[in-house]
Amino acid sequence: MESCGIGYDLHRLVEGRKLMIGGVEVPFDKGSQGHSDGDVLAHALCDALLGAACLGDIGTHFPDTDPKWKDASSLIFLEHIAKMLHDRRLRIVHIDAIVICERPKLGPHFPAMRAALAKALGLTTDKINLKAKTNEGVDAVGRGEAIAANVIATVRQH
Repeated sequence: MESCGIGYDLHRLVEGRKLMIGGVEVPFDKGSQGHSDGDVLAHALCDALLGAACLGDIGTHFPDTDPKWKDASSLIFLEHIAKMLHDRRLRIVHIDAIVICERPKLGPHFPAMRAALAKALGLTTDKINLKAKTNEGVDAVGRGEAIAANVIATVRQH
């Protein structure tokens, strides 16, 4: 049996924070505002995987009210979710993700992001597809005030 889950996340971009995307620090003059490291891609991926397994959402497992997760690497969240999936005899079949921002250009960072995400999830990189889009200057993302990500994940019982 296969099941799919979708994930979405959005973070404001602010000065004085690192821009973490897919477990990789991307050089930029702003970073994602958030309780943890603000990794928009990892957070959307968490929700997609949790959704595919019918296990709730990222806020249920890693609440922003818990000081334990303050400035935590979102890769830790993914490692924890990978263990939850494994314990339920679920394996990740495929991940497809889109990161939406006007700047910076993300394509050159995709190999490192795929490697970081794959390592955290215990996968090979060929199971992870990443894409980048702009918002054509429309809304907060288009004005460079925010960054967003959409992810779909497929898991299979084994």
